[in-house]
Amino acid sequence: MNSDYTENLQCYQTPPMDLFHSGHTVKICAPMVRYSKLAFRTLVRKYSCDLCYTPMIVAADFVKSVKARDSEFTTNEVLSISSGDRPLIVQFAAQEAQVLADAAALVCPFADGIDLNCGCPQRWAMAEGYGACLINKPELVQDMVRQVRNQVENPNFAVSIKIRIHDDLTRTVDLCRKAEAAGVSWITVHGRYVEERHQPVHYDAIKVIKENMSVPVVANGDVRNLREAENIHQMTGANGVMVARGLLANPALFAGYEETPLKCIQDWVDIALEHGTPFVCFHHHLMYMMERITSKQEKRVFNVLSSTSAVLDYLGEQYSI
Repeated sequence: MNSDYTENLQCYQTPPMDLFHSGHTVKICAPMVRYSKLAFRTLVRKYSCDLCYTPMIVAADFVKSVKARDSEFTTNEVLSISSGDRPLIVQFAAQEAQVLADAAALVCPFADGIDLNCGCPQRWAMAEGYGACLINKPELVQDMVRQVRNQVENPNFAVSIKIRIHDDLTRTVDLCRKAEAAGVSWITVHGRYVEERHQPVHYDAIKVIKENMSVPVVANGDVRNLREAENIHQMTGANGVMVARGLLANPALFAGYEETPLKCIQDWVDIALEHGTPFVCFHHHLMYMMERITSKQEKRVFNVLSSTSAVLDYLGEQYSI
């Protein structure tokens, strides 16, 4: 982050809330550890993704350490004024209202909002008081949303939360209502319980939450193609659909492609090389993208390639990329 850009960046003209008032289902790239970084966000924006999240960042570390800020949050500041890495939501893990508000103030000039992670089920996160354990602390969530609202002066700056659901859905509705009363911009609902991983998503629960809220609600969980995204919108009434693994497998999902087109793979190569994406990340994204379009034999060859030049040679020989 570079504060020299702050004055110009504040003229960015499209608040993310405008997306929810546009009349169409908002298509959102989820926060993904290691994966939803600048280069990948740049790719999915080329294929009809409306809104992107950063990977989850621990707010306390972000506030304390310049090194953490420089390594965890990367955006393209100059292009953000026009058609670059915006609209952008920075997701934080936090357990203290003031720390979250301080982190929000730091990213405010460079992003369009922050999201409080109340859904991560990983043991380390919950042991630290982060993530999904917060769904059982509605007053704390309410306080954190309110504190950001009070401290960040920009009225267009979004404050959202991403949650999982309770067995007793009245508790989830109560949590959402408290967040709404504190000024939350929208609520993303991953329709699974904390202990669930690959079980079917409870879309009926998302529908109930949507019916009880006046702020926008985003549905999250098991979207593999645009048709499913549209069906989930119809089933739940959600204002937006957030996708994680489906976009890793097919970054062109929101543009209606059933599998990753070769043009998208070419775009990823160009973008990743331009951004200096580390090889492991560059290669992993390609493995995800090519999963559905390569044979087992091709996977065995491609997945063990160990250098950018080897990958480029392979793509050139096999796909003329």
